[in-house]
Amino acid sequence: MKIAILLLNRGRGSGEVTRQQATYLMNKGHDIYFMHPQIGQGLSGATNLDIPLHTNVVPVHEYLPVAGQTQKAVSKMSYEEAVSYLPDYEHALESVIKDTDIVIGHHANISSIVTYNIARRYNKPYVLFLHGTGIEPRHHGMYDDKLWDLIQKSVENASGVIVTTEYVRDNLVRKQIDIPLERFIVLPCGVDLHEFHPASIDGIVEKYNLPERYVICPGALTQSKGPQNVVEASKHFADLAPMIFIGDGELRQNLESELGERGRFLGFVSAEDKAKLINAATLLVAAPEKKEHFGIIYVEGLAGGTPAVTYKGGGVASIITSETGILTKRNPTQLGITVRELLQDRQRCHDMAKAGRKRAETHFSYIMLGEQLEAWLLKLNN
Repeated sequence: MKIAILLLNRGRGSGEVTRQQATYLMNKGHDIYFMHPQIGQGLSGATNLDIPLHTNVVPVHEYLPVAGQTQKAVSKMSYEEAVSYLPDYEHALESVIKDTDIVIGHHANISSIVTYNIARRYNKPYVLFLHGTGIEPRHHGMYDDKLWDLIQKSVENASGVIVTTEYVRDNLVRKQIDIPLERFIVLPCGVDLHEFHPASIDGIVEKYNLPERYVICPGALTQSKGPQNVVEASKHFADLAPMIFIGDGELRQNLESELGERGRFLGFVSAEDKAKLINAATLLVAAPEKKEHFGIIYVEGLAGGTPAVTYKGGGVASIITSETGILTKRNPTQLGITVRELLQDRQRCHDMAKAGRKRAETHFSYIMLGEQLEAWLLKLNN
């Protein structure tokens, strides 16, 4: 197949999942047209198409405060501002659509409208990968109504819809748009089982001068991601293992002051170091303010043999079972007490680590999930 993949922007979690899926498909002999604004070197092996925008403001589905004035959430745009981006994206997709068998558009957003417009114009099948962050703002009354009508139409007419969890399907998508269940595929985010592996820790503890046991929290230091809750929770266990944060954001300075001697902030690290730091950690802890739609960090922890302790709610229960981690009440004190109890029970930690690795191998290998995606796309294309 020749597959066109259209992203609203480079993406963080969703972008990495897309690149992983596209790489699998290329390794199976399919041709990929890969496109988004500011594509840079793009994806190795794909035909990469940059999307020049008519403005220096990149449309996003989830605004990052650290980005300053270079991003704007589409859910906060006027109808006129949002649709002004459509020709930019349409030009890129239209340049390859005649040579394309199927299109994958990402997010219920400008990108889904463009996917619908061009695929319909050339009578091509298309699917949409609906990440929760794209559709969630509508649950809070956001998106201009006229713009949302276009987004909804694009979703309703898709040949198929990809979601990462049943939570996203049932609580975010179908509560807004009545799509038949048979049109969905629930496809979790995959993980590279070689990159995230308990044995892949060479030199990482020495490089960052870390103790043998530490607790890790990966992710942006923003209010919604909840690092402030983890800092508060660390008061209950930091004497047993320090709290290590990787990632950055506008909360860092205040949180560093509050954390004090209970741990450290390492800032942004390379992808290789991130994997090794998770693999070498004793536990992975997170406490997001909003309910996670999926949570790739938990899958990475499973594969790395690092049990997770995190808040209940959202799609996390599809990843973390009672054998591989603990889901707590959405309260920093309860989170901290639970982490302490688990740190004190070394045998339970060991058992969870082994069970987590096995679960990653049987449920979250990106190769296995790539096979499911390929079979589904082939069926839709016939």
